[in-house]
Amino acid sequence: MSVYDELASAQRSLDELIRYVKRLEQQLGSGGLEMRRVRVDADRLRESLALLKEADPALAKAKRSDLVSIPDTPYDSSLWTDSDDEGLGAHHGPGH
Repeated sequence: MSVYDELASAQRSLDELIRYVKRLEQQLGSGGLEMRRVRVDADRLRESLALLKEADPALAKAKRSDLVSIPDTPYDSSLWTDSDDEGLGAHHGPGH
């Protein structure tokens, strides 16, 4: 796995952990010392992961290896010479 994939996986896991912490807080209340510590620890993990991404320019600019950039230049129209304009209407107008 690339560093980008590892960071994305860690972020997803952390997001899930934070959702569970919120559910526990709703069930147990947020006033107890233990619950506050769990919430603070989860928030600290979120901040630490964000700092890790920002600390190294290579990590901040990490790109997924499976993404392909598509240029803005027009496509070569000769690629479609053998295709029909199905659904776009007739080339010759009505009645032909």
